[in-house]
Amino acid sequence: MPLTTTIITGATSGIGEETALALAKKDHALYLLVRDIEKGERLKQRLVAETGNKYIFVIKCDLSDMQSVREAADVLKEKLFNINVLINNAGGIFAERQLTKDGFEMTLAVNHLGHFLLTASLMPLLEKGQARIINVSSDAHKMGKPRFDDLQSASGYSSFKVYGMAKLFNIYFTKSLTERYATKGITAYALHPGLVNTGFGAGLSGFGKLLMRLARPFMINAEKGAQTTVYLATQPKIGSKSGQYFIKKKVAKPASIANGVAERNQLWTISEELLKLS
Repeated sequence: MPLTTTIITGATSGIGEETALALAKKDHALYLLVRDIEKGERLKQRLVAETGNKYIFVIKCDLSDMQSVREAADVLKEKLFNINVLINNAGGIFAERQLTKDGFEMTLAVNHLGHFLLTASLMPLLEKGQARIINVSSDAHKMGKPRFDDLQSASGYSSFKVYGMAKLFNIYFTKSLTERYATKGITAYALHPGLVNTGFGAGLSGFGKLLMRLARPFMINAEKGAQTTVYLATQPKIGSKSGQYFIKKKVAKPASIANGVAERNQLWTISEELLKLS
């Protein structure tokens, strides 16, 4: 029976898939939160076949749909007593502005709000498991600025700037979790996986598509991109580094804007208001 219960979003491709494979090999009980159940089941079959780990479970969760997130959290609360690791891995960048069914800008919803809600909903189980919460951010956060006056990006939409803001929010979220839940035994970490050659950004066009094409020769593969996430999920005695930003399994300095206390507190308050958690 596995001793570590791990939840991961966005596991059906790229970095998430390689992370799931690595943790399955380390005998984690894995709960794959996926938008596409068929893809999730295929991944489950692969993981079981390649690792012999039979503790792999698939749960429907669309991070752009807050009701889907709540339902996934409810399923987990019915099945589990505690959670040891939560990996908020899923993300996306979108060429054009889109709104979700809840009226949220898609990049904000998928990269931040969905994970904020999932984490908040699972907090009782996370506290019982004295969990590690791992947020997959990006050095793209250096392009981001917190536009609290226009979080839904109704004006001047730029896919890279909006994505950069969302990745900046991942770091704010990590630092806030550390500050608010350290006394409960919770630790949190943010990371940059590297410039990884996956299907990420496939929907971009124009200048964005050109940038991705130019960057491709310098990209690493998904297995290497998953290494820092796997390190943070498994390395013992890293609690003193909670709240930090990691690159290549080492603490790194994020952009100075990522250290803003007022900004991360404001983000927390606004996120709770948008999700009706306060």
